[in-house]
Amino acid sequence: MISMPMMPGKTALLELLKQEGVRVMFGNPGTTELPLMDALAVEKDIRYVLALQEAPAMGMADGYAQASGTCAMVNLHAAPGLGNAMGMLYDAQKAGAPILVTAGQHEQRFNFTEPLLWTDLPRVARPFVKWSEEVRRLEDLPRAIHRAVKTALAPPMGPVFLSLPGDILSDSADLDLGAPSRVALGIRGDAGAIARAAAVIAKAKSPVIIAGDAVAQSNALAELVTLAETLGAPVYDEGMASRAMFPSSHPLYRGTVVRLPAAIHGMLSQHDLLVSIGGDLFTLSLPGDSEAMPENFPVVHLDTDPWELAKNYPEAVSILGEPKATLPELTEAVVKARSAAESEAAAKRLVHVRAEGVASLHKLHAMADAVAERHPIHPLALMQTIGRLLPEDAVVIDETVSSGTGLRRFLKSDDAQSFFGLRGGGIGWGLPAAIGVKLALPDRPVVALIGDGSAMYTIQGLWTAAHQKLRMVFVIINNYSYRILKQRTNAMKGLAAQADNYVAMDLDKPRVDFVSVAQGLGLAAHKATALSDLGDLMEQALAADGPSLIDIEVDRSWKPV
Repeated sequence: MISMPMMPGKTALLELLKQEGVRVMFGNPGTTELPLMDALAVEKDIRYVLALQEAPAMGMADGYAQASGTCAMVNLHAAPGLGNAMGMLYDAQKAGAPILVTAGQHEQRFNFTEPLLWTDLPRVARPFVKWSEEVRRLEDLPRAIHRAVKTALAPPMGPVFLSLPGDILSDSADLDLGAPSRVALGIRGDAGAIARAAAVIAKAKSPVIIAGDAVAQSNALAELVTLAETLGAPVYDEGMASRAMFPSSHPLYRGTVVRLPAAIHGMLSQHDLLVSIGGDLFTLSLPGDSEAMPENFPVVHLDTDPWELAKNYPEAVSILGEPKATLPELTEAVVKARSAAESEAAAKRLVHVRAEGVASLHKLHAMADAVAERHPIHPLALMQTIGRLLPEDAVVIDETVSSGTGLRRFLKSDDAQSFFGLRGGGIGWGLPAAIGVKLALPDRPVVALIGDGSAMYTIQGLWTAAHQKLRMVFVIINNYSYRILKQRTNAMKGLAAQADNYVAMDLDKPRVDFVSVAQGLGLAAHKATALSDLGDLMEQALAADGPSLIDIEVDRSWKPV
């Protein structure tokens, strides 16, 4: 316990954040944040990262939280600032990013009059956070901060919110700052449930695994590889994956599940058991004529979030536990539960499934090679080329949306910090998230692959990258359209498809000049119109002393790859 006599709230807040390990604060300040900004004027240990709008600030905090594994901090400006950040807060919630979100509030003596920029901030934030409250006494500030960070980091992790009235930060009091607490993360699954799951798995003749972000959050990739090899099972990412959950170079890896019921149903119909390790079942993009899950299909599901267990479909065994702590016990139990014949069958299956993986990757490369000479650039060939150009330790942030087919299989993303994707689906996340990732992982090359439509949601973030002098690369995958909307509209087989006329889905007349925009915000920027341009441009960008942007024109057809 640390007792601080007559400490101003603004100083206490910074001391509490430092106790909790916060060293970077993201934000866009306004008048209600001025006491905090005043305290930061003499603060040496917390780095304030300025964003030019609250949505990029939230996206940066999300990327930083996921890449660092610590609780990130973002400070917003009253009701409009929280409102501006809500789309990115939704993404952070879906990704389970531990973020302490704060917003400045007017002084409490003033609020009953409903002044300019005031609203009930905790009520606004509550649907998208684990816990939401307003601090109403300075003496409660230490308890509030410690409770908030503990809650954000407890499984299942996620953002929390605190409203900070101006008088809380401006007043002084004799404070006991308390101390941080943490909930241990290594939750071991119930032993009886593990035994039942092992018995089900041992009998399977063709199991399949879907992996989710809980694997990466607990850094359990190696443990999942051991389970997959023991089962002889192919491994798919969940449909909206925000992390690398399985090494992309492993021949059992099959990429991401397609978020359509018919596609999932068809894939599962080739198997007799689904083993979900933190994978959501299922986040879909569109409804279908049938369920994604085949009727009476057996499921074994391990997750850190009890809400996700058996949420949409009945499960043979549901296990609440962390992958890193539980997978070794599950794998050992499977081995013990098998008969000699079942063990022999699994060994043969492993050889077959590995060979299928190698063949499918060769086929994907052949498809990309076949379109490599097309102009404008075909997205599949572009993903292949990027995979070949990036260094082994590169970190990729993916918001390609409709152009990223095959990306994870082409990449060298074998560790939990090598890949970050758009989990929530609210576009505009990738550009600022990449900045947060780079701040968390300063020694690794960071490359953000962003669709042109997505980029324009948070384009202000480029200024922050230049201001912070971050050595990173933004690649704009530019089809001058909302291509994903054209694909989905065409799938409806309605009037737009018949007329080949897609209203409000083209980003031209005029086209956005990303090179000029980036240069105006302080970046080195170049345009590529052919794959042959990309090698030199990427090499230069990765070696530059600050951020660079490459605008790549790709085929704008709505037709899927």
